[in-house]
Amino acid sequence: MVVSLSWIIMSLLGALPFYLSGCIPSYVDAMFEMVSGFTTTGASILTDVEALPNCMLFWRSFSHWIGGMGVLVFILAVLPMAGGYNIHVMKAESPGPSVDKLVPKVSTTAKILYKIYFVMTIIQIFLLLAGGMPLFDSLLHTFGTAGTGGFGIKNNSIAYYDSYYLQGVITVFMILFGINFNAYYLILVGHVKESFRLEEVRWYLIIILAATLLITFDIRDGFGGLFPAFHHAAFQVASIITTTGFSTVDFNLWPEFSRFILVALIFVGACAGSTGGGMKVSRILLMAKNVKQGLFSMIHPRGVRVIQMDGKRVGDDVMNALTTYVFMYFFVFLGSMLIVSLDRFDFTTNFTAVATTFNNVGPGLNEVGPLSNFSMYSPLSKLVMIFDMLAGRLELFPMLVLFAPGTWKKN
Repeated sequence: MVVSLSWIIMSLLGALPFYLSGCIPSYVDAMFEMVSGFTTTGASILTDVEALPNCMLFWRSFSHWIGGMGVLVFILAVLPMAGGYNIHVMKAESPGPSVDKLVPKVSTTAKILYKIYFVMTIIQIFLLLAGGMPLFDSLLHTFGTAGTGGFGIKNNSIAYYDSYYLQGVITVFMILFGINFNAYYLILVGHVKESFRLEEVRWYLIIILAATLLITFDIRDGFGGLFPAFHHAAFQVASIITTTGFSTVDFNLWPEFSRFILVALIFVGACAGSTGGGMKVSRILLMAKNVKQGLFSMIHPRGVRVIQMDGKRVGDDVMNALTTYVFMYFFVFLGSMLIVSLDRFDFTTNFTAVATTFNNVGPGLNEVGPLSNFSMYSPLSKLVMIFDMLAGRLELFPMLVLFAPGTWKKN
């Protein structure tokens, strides 16, 4: 409850600069833009981003960097809580089916995470500067990449920078920020082999490679060669699976096969313990292992098989929480679709609008494609998607607990 209310209050206050400055006259629209920033969604109601003054562009993109690792995780690094509640706050704000401390103290864990986050941010800024991107642009695009947010400062996003080098740097760092930060910690402490043995990271990279190759084959004729097709396919796959939302081309015009793969990647998401959104690769793996165990039990009723991840047994509490999460995920998704459909846009537009906001991706298809925005939706639909963005970023339960009557009863 503390985490969800903190994020709501933070978003209400964060929207004030847009509203008071007159850059976004509607407070609901300002709230939508700010929640999209803090939750690292990247969906926008702005029709002309380049018309914003630099101070508003900076605040808009900096919200990605703050929200990526988590505002309360940052507070834990600076002002650790007493009484042992800090681990519960960290679990409520951090993405993934389970959250563990890297070291015995939660405050030390938070500091380690932010140090890794900060160093990777600095490295990307220098690499973009080396490619000729202006300092202001380098800062803001790095904020969007690090937080896997995707707010662009140009109306055509990263397509404005017609450079394979700059787009390639952003592609690589989107993938890197979508990896579980535990892997980087293992590398730092000298356990390099263990970091490469993490199942989730391995499957995350396999999915990216497979999706990139399939889309490259599908769009190769439209780009006049394999290399440019591979370049743009890799960028968009990395952008969607990490829920960043940057674009170098209008993938809304790609063949249906490629568009279907991108929509599927919206739901997969990045790794747990990263700055990415979506359902997370770890949950997909655990669901697949659960199905495999169920089939095994049907074939061998007396056999015993334990679900494991990275060689460790997955507890029943994690699997029960996963089942509850998946049920509530689709319940909220379908409920959101029902309300948003009142605006009478086509099914693909509404479906991808809810999918991209709920999974913190940003651009969808058709009317909410990479060169479009969410301004045409009614205030009611925007409020629904604001809730979806917060629920998706906080892994559902912190937001849903606000609607439980028992939460507000005195014990």
